[in-house]
Amino acid sequence: INLLKEQVEVLSNATAGGSEEIIIGDSPVMQQVFSTVEKLRDTDANILILGENGTGKDVIARMLYRNSPRYGKPFVTIDLGSIPEQLFESELFGYEKGAFTGALREGNPGKFELANHGTLFLDEIGEMPLYLQAKLLRVLSEHQIDRVGGEAPIDVDVRIIAATNRNLEEMIQTKEFRADLYYRLNVVPIHIPPLRERKEDIFVLCKYFIEKYNKI
Repeated sequence: INLLKEQVEVLSNATAGGSEEIIIGDSPVMQQVFSTVEKLRDTDANILILGENGTGKDVIARMLYRNSPRYGKPFVTIDLGSIPEQLFESELFGYEKGAFTGALREGNPGKFELANHGTLFLDEIGEMPLYLQAKLLRVLSEHQIDRVGGEAPIDVDVRIIAATNRNLEEMIQTKEFRADLYYRLNVVPIHIPPLRERKEDIFVLCKYFIEKYNKI
């Protein structure tokens, strides 16, 4: 597991610094986003990034990671909208050997263990089922996880950056999302506006892409 964690750290740091991971924008709303990211440079607070699909929530998450005190430690991502619900728990918290049919003989660490001392990016947090929301809330409160089939809790030190394209406040009203978890994740909210709300950036984007593809 230690070797696996080292590999995750190397790979995550490499991908978190990719030159193509930028957001272009001179509009006041985007300058406010960039200013917020800069102000969060020295904080370890949990962040909730809100925005429609394609607005660059994952890019902002990596910017936050690069500007954080945990830069250089693991940056682990899980897209909760792309995995089957029956795998949510084992993906996040890992499992012990023999925990279920098809489990690896030696067990497997989850994303929380791989992100220990670093940052875990929970993309599409609005897709998390209620029963796991309760377990995630416990992790945030006690800084411990329980592997599927495990007998003893495991200490973890992880900063959470979550993102969603859904309206979590409406989901709270319809009992689809826990209010207590929302407030634990939403310590600092960042809203990424779609391009139609910052049309002054269209010219800037055109100029950027013309220069980029001219070089290619």
